[in-house]
Amino acid sequence: MDEAALRDLLEAVRAGRVSRRAFVAKLVGLGLAAPFAHLLLARSGWRRPRPHAEYKPTRAGGGGALKTLFWQGADLCSIRISPSAPRIGGCRIFYEPLAAWDPDGNLVPVLAAEIPDIENGGIAADGMSVTWKLKKDVQWHDGRPFTADDVVFNWEYASDPATAAVTIGSYQDVKVEKLDPLTVRVLFENRRRSGRVALNGMIIPKHLFEPYKGANSRDAPANLKPVGTGPYRFVDFKPGDLVKASAIRPTMCPTGRTSTPSR
Repeated sequence: MDEAALRDLLEAVRAGRVSRRAFVAKLVGLGLAAPFAHLLLARSGWRRPRPHAEYKPTRAGGGGALKTLFWQGADLCSIRISPSAPRIGGCRIFYEPLAAWDPDGNLVPVLAAEIPDIENGGIAADGMSVTWKLKKDVQWHDGRPFTADDVVFNWEYASDPATAAVTIGSYQDVKVEKLDPLTVRVLFENRRRSGRVALNGMIIPKHLFEPYKGANSRDAPANLKPVGTGPYRFVDFKPGDLVKASAIRPTMCPTGRTSTPSR
């Protein structure tokens, strides 16, 4: 795509003929990183959609069980070994990523305190590193704190060939380092990788998976009994049939994140 075609595409987004999501998908299809596509939109003066009014229920839940039917049951509650659609559907209520895409195609923080960009210093001027700041007071469902050590471990776990993680390709030529208990930096060894990794996917707890890093990754008990940071706590799992969880009553952290209460 030449400069003229790119300008025409940006104008189509501003005019409403092309959605933000379609613009990002187009550039990703050409081999560019999604964060770069969003940066182009921001630099061109395209404003993000106005946030929707926040729904504030008077009480949690409405009574009874919420049942979701899938075309195929999850056979494993693991998202690093094999992130098939049924497994992701069965795991996502337990595990959370650093960031996720909203319906308007905006990258929004989940476990991260903010989305890294050039203005907040999260993206290095040369584009060769990205710094992620993590939210405070986040706990795993077993009460252990979520920290930068967990994030670094996810890189170590997935990049180890013996683990045989399906996401290993996302971590080639990448290094993740801990700067402090709530900050990590992703370093890219070559410019072609720059911006492509947001510590791909949902974060798993170091204290439960570290003993199973490598060749015995399939033996981790947490593959069948997930312990995450998400809005639901694990109750029961029948492979290929049923995933059962209980909703956790949320509390508001100092950072504004709806999170699990201290236990």
